[in-house]
This record gives sequence, structure tokens and C-alpha cells, in this order.
Amino acid sequence: MTDSVQMIEILPSLLSADFARLGAHIAEVEAAGATMLHFDVMDGHFVPNLTMGTPVLQSLRKITRAHLDVHLMITNPDDFVGIFAEAGADSISVHQETCPHLDRTLRLIQTEGAQAGVVLNPSTPVATLDEVLPIVDFVLVMSVNPGFGGQKFLPNSLQKIGQLAERRARLGLGFKIEVDGGIGASNAADVVRAGAEWLVAGNSVFGASNPGDAFIALRETAQQGLQQHV
Repeated sequence: MTDSVQMIEILPSLLSADFARLGAHIAEVEAAGATMLHFDVMDGHFVPNLTMGTPVLQSLRKITRAHLDVHLMITNPDDFVGIFAEAGADSISVHQETCPHLDRTLRLIQTEGAQAGVVLNPSTPVATLDEVLPIVDFVLVMSVNPGFGGQKFLPNSLQKIGQLAERRARLGLGFKIEVDGGIGASNAADVVRAGAEWLVAGNSVFGASNPGDAFIALRETAQQGLQQHV
């Protein structure tokens, strides 16, 4: 069943952090109250970029107790679910376009001890997930086209969040709705009003001179959306 009290989480996206100061940046947002961190994995094939892998995740697991949310933007994710779970991932999301047997992949993630999520690209209809919504722990709505940070939020993402929230309420399900891409002060409250609980924020946090202060300000803005969410 859905939670009676909605909790909003801001997930600082490590892709936007200064990699030379990654540990320090994590400490800054944790001191400000961050309990979840977003970790993007790109393979240069499914998306046009290369990012972090398991050695980085293993190192971060040693310095933080935060929930590590791993987003696999890669082909053949089944081959990598186990090693990312072993490296310290608390949740793992995959794109349905890369999973011919999506039900199996999601159950594999859960078997490995992580929360399982599925990702909706901007062009992917919500209805394509109807058969797996009862088993997922969360759904990640991409509000930009995946592959690069710093993109502008796509407004039609709000409609997709609303469609997911409607299905969740109608079916009595408890999955979380996560949103990633272009989240900032101008749209965080709208995203929460639409039904999301987990907001991934990259440049709006780590692009600021003080990431901790930016995290606090964004969380307060997002919480304002709760007051009008129905």
C-alpha cells in the first residue's frame, strides 16, 4: 500500500561533483542532511558518454553510510547487476530498452539484495511498465534525455509522473517515483506536486559554491510542493 506520510528525498548526483573532491563533496551534502546519493553508470554505447564504475562505488561505500542509488545506463545490465550490488549499491535501476526480460532483471536485482527500479526515457510511455509495476521498488522518470548532465527539464515529464502516481494509487502499490534531469529551484515543487518523492539533483547542488547550502535550499523548495500535493 502507499505510504500515509510522503517523504521527500533529494539525491545529489555524483556525476556533477568535482571528481577531484568527491569525498569532500559527499561529506558536505551529508552534513546538510543528504541520506541518498545518485551514481550514474554510462557505457558509451546505450548512452553517448562514459562515467563511473565499480571501483569508484567500492571506494565510496567505505566513506559513506548514505543509500547509494545506482542508475545503469548500459547494455546487458544483467551481466553487471551482481557486481554493482556487491560493490555497495543499495538500489539499482535499469532501462527497459536494454532488458528483453525485464521481469527477470528486476527480480535479479532484488535477489542480489538491492531495491529494483526501472527507468522511463522521455519517449517511453508509462503504459509499457504496467506488467512490472507490482514488483518494482521504484520507477525513475528521466526528465532529460540520458547521457549528459546540465540539460534542461522537459515539461512533459510532469504528466508522466502524474500518470505513475495515478496508477500507484489506483492499484494500491508502494513504489517510489524518482525523477532525474534538470531539477532545480524552479521546478522541484512542481515535481513533488505531480507525485514524485525522490529528486535527483546534479548541477543545482554540486554546481553551487556551497553544495550543502544548495542541498538545504532545494529540499525546502521541494517540501513546499508537499503542501499542495493531493
